[in-house]
Amino acid sequence: RMAEVKLGKASEVPAGKGKMFMVQGKRLAVFNADGKFYCINGTCTHVGGPLWDGVCEGNVVTCPWHGAQFDVTTGKVLRGPAKIDATAYKLVEKGGELFVVM
Repeated sequence: RMAEVKLGKASEVPAGKGKMFMVQGKRLAVFNADGKFYCINGTCTHVGGPLWDGVCEGNVVTCPWHGAQFDVTTGKVLRGPAKIDATAYKLVEKGGELFVVM
């Protein structure tokens, strides 16, 4: 069954940046892409780099370790060395609060 888990305030995630939230033992990365919020698995599928620390330009985040790129809206790999897509999670914004659907 799907459950909404409260992450925090939308204001905690500035435009073009990511923030890490721990949910059910998973590191999730929430990104603010031009005012819209997206959530993907926070660890790079290459060797586990912290995607939340990467630069987010438009809907593309670049892993700070080896430069793999992911689409934050879908989790799809756009550029290697990563080969496996990141898991994308549905994110809901209500009254300035962010919730992820697990």
